[in-house]
Amino acid sequence: MRILLVEDDDRIAGDVAHALTASGYVVQRAKDGEDAWFLGDTEDYVAVVLDLGLPRMDGLAVLKRWRENGRTTPVLVLTARGSWSEKVEGIDAGADDYLAKPFRMEELLARLRSIIRRSAGHASSIASVGELILDERAMKLSLGGAPVDLSPLEYRLVAYLMLRRGRVVPQQELLENVYGQDEQSSNAIEVLVGRVRRKIGGKWIETRRGFGYLMPENPG
Repeated sequence: MRILLVEDDDRIAGDVAHALTASGYVVQRAKDGEDAWFLGDTEDYVAVVLDLGLPRMDGLAVLKRWRENGRTTPVLVLTARGSWSEKVEGIDAGADDYLAKPFRMEELLARLRSIIRRSAGHASSIASVGELILDERAMKLSLGGAPVDLSPLEYRLVAYLMLRRGRVVPQQELLENVYGQDEQSSNAIEVLVGRVRRKIGGKWIETRRGFGYLMPENPG
């Protein structure tokens, strides 16, 4: 699942990117407001982590422009600004949640998981499709109560399809959210889906030729 991280401080950005990657996300970083605005307006992400104190364009202005252009990507705002009025301004501008610096990484990850779930219409950190259960917090998958051993790429694939369960996901969207910006051959997702099917069975991921892949809400 692809995250846009907008932070000009290299140390903070490095720490956050490391934590996000370890939690199964694909991270793309922007260092200033203008780059952030362009990426958020032209690319699709499951969420944005947005610092407000940015060069070239303030984070609040970036967020307002995204919302004015109809971009509904969930946004977690990071800021050193601590007053309640600034928090209200950020939320009114379209932020989905707000985290003041300094913060604990565990809280950032929890808040990020929450806004991603809400944007997909889900409330719990435990996602289930029949006997297939994904624990987002623990990054573990089980089938019929038995754990399923997944590689990081396999986990990203299953997690993204479960987040979008009941919806056909185009192959290009999966490539971006599983592999990020890396160049991959056209059959990379097919090979990855095949590996996952061998571990959990074929009924959990349907192929819709010419359209993409679907994790049904009620697999047969």
